[in-house]
Amino acid sequence: MEDRQWIGKEAAWKDEIIAAALLLAFAFFINRGIEIKGLYMDDLYLWSCYGEQSFREFVFPLGGTRFRFVYYLAAWLELMITGSHIGWFVPFNILLNTCIAYTVYRFGKRLSGRWLIGFPCGILYLLSRMSYYQISQVYGLMESMALWAAIGIFYCLYRYVSEEEESKGLASAAVALYFSVCFIHERYMVLLPLFYAAFLMRKERRPKHWLGVTAVFLAVQAIRFFTIGNLSPAGTGGTTVADTFRLSDAFRYAISQVFYLFGINAGPDHLNGLSWGKSPAWLHVLVVFADLFLFSMIVMFLITVIREREYLKVRLRVIILFLLFIALCIGSSSVTIRVETRWIYVSMTAAWLFAAYMCGVVVPKKETGVKLAKPLFYCGLFFFYGLFMLPVESFYRGKYENLYYWSDQQRYNSLAEVTYEKYKNDIFGKKIFIMGDSYEMSDFTAHTFFKTFDRQRKAEGTEVYFIKSIHDIGLVTPNMLILREDPAHNAFQDVTDFVRTMKLEPVYGYYEDGWLDESAKVRIMAGKEGKILLKFYYPGKITGLEHITVTIDGKEENVIPINSSTVTAEIDGSPYQVTELGFESNFYYEDATEQRGEKHLSVVAEMTAD
Repeated sequence: MEDRQWIGKEAAWKDEIIAAALLLAFAFFINRGIEIKGLYMDDLYLWSCYGEQSFREFVFPLGGTRFRFVYYLAAWLELMITGSHIGWFVPFNILLNTCIAYTVYRFGKRLSGRWLIGFPCGILYLLSRMSYYQISQVYGLMESMALWAAIGIFYCLYRYVSEEEESKGLASAAVALYFSVCFIHERYMVLLPLFYAAFLMRKERRPKHWLGVTAVFLAVQAIRFFTIGNLSPAGTGGTTVADTFRLSDAFRYAISQVFYLFGINAGPDHLNGLSWGKSPAWLHVLVVFADLFLFSMIVMFLITVIREREYLKVRLRVIILFLLFIALCIGSSSVTIRVETRWIYVSMTAAWLFAAYMCGVVVPKKETGVKLAKPLFYCGLFFFYGLFMLPVESFYRGKYENLYYWSDQQRYNSLAEVTYEKYKNDIFGKKIFIMGDSYEMSDFTAHTFFKTFDRQRKAEGTEVYFIKSIHDIGLVTPNMLILREDPAHNAFQDVTDFVRTMKLEPVYGYYEDGWLDESAKVRIMAGKEGKILLKFYYPGKITGLEHITVTIDGKEENVIPINSSTVTAEIDGSPYQVTELGFESNFYYEDATEQRGEKHLSVVAEMTAD
């Protein structure tokens, strides 16, 4: 008997490992192509604070607009682990969301009584287009943690109201999670009524539960007041909820979120990728069919609840808990100046779990006198709902480039590609010139961006300059990097070699380190004044007979005597025009260890143009 139990437990663990592995593989597959190669805006500021502030200042900031010490602690640990490995943030976000998906799968499995329903819940969570921010931004950690904690609160309260005998510590665990989530994201302070509703439905008479969650809420407010000096939650885009709240707007935003739960993008392109009105007709058809399957599930669920009155009391508790949780999450996301899709993610996850619960009610795992067709049919409704939503979610994922921040992330990914990825540590100490300023890079970004790739967090000597054209710089030196904005592709182009050649093109006998053969020719672009400065370095023994004949555009000749180790000369050219210079030396450097061309090396030349 014991052997059978052990074999059963081993098989169950194997199933769980397989489920987790499948979710992990799907998470990496569905998020392929999403990358963080360079930090900017909030992510870059967070990184900067981590490097410049003490642990206390970073985790427990005082005087700001937000106090999220639980999130800041997690962010501090994440930044400590990743260091200068910027590319690690996306894999980390994917792993974290796989853990959440596994939690959703387990919860869905518990609610429905079968893995056939729980596993699609985990898949739908990962597949959702609402995951964009949690994967593609460093700050996505905050949204993921808040969602996970909110679902954890609901799980504890679900068991608290649904089980005949209360499991020890469930309510206390929910209260502890509530305290934590309030300092991950203050939006979830709104979940307080969920506790009171659960206590009422359970007819809780012990004052410790009522007083406990109330005391926690008051403590949260007191901590917020003493740390930020305000009880009103901060809104999005630098606003304050108290200043921007409008009841009519909140109602409109709440309705739009309900539409989102049923697969309809009820918002503008820059917030959801592509609005419903601009979406193709075939997608409308798929969403309508998916919703028909969903509505069929709801109708069958309501019929079952009404018929089986002996379970009505407990089921009503759970239904009310689900609806209140979703409503509170929707309400908390409707009070600011806009609705971002990422805020609806927790409501959407709860909606999938509600569907799993409906499956568990209509098709109990242990049935008597029920034909096989019933569970197959009802579970099939949920399966086909997910099947129809698969191409919908995949399509909208392909429209992420329309999101308001996506183009900026692409630009800074590109900046990282053409600088650090290409030159590695050689990028440090360079003067980086960027042609164009349509991206409106801030001084903070220009000053901080390249520090993220340096283990010492300094990038000493690296400077960024913005120029209108190549005429704003002289000749390209080894410590310079020339980039060009490419707005059509939200990218940067490395045009250093092109500009170097345009400014100074070797025809023959001239080498990048400045050495000239006895006979050499270059084409050089003069600057604004048309002046070309030549400086010759001769490391050999000077006899007084050495000279260099410089030919300008094949006509004018200047004889420059080499009467010292360093000799300078100035050539008059035409402003912004290319001048061809020929060099003929009547000497060569006898101690040279190599001969690069047909003739000997003679002298080192440094050429500059204003």
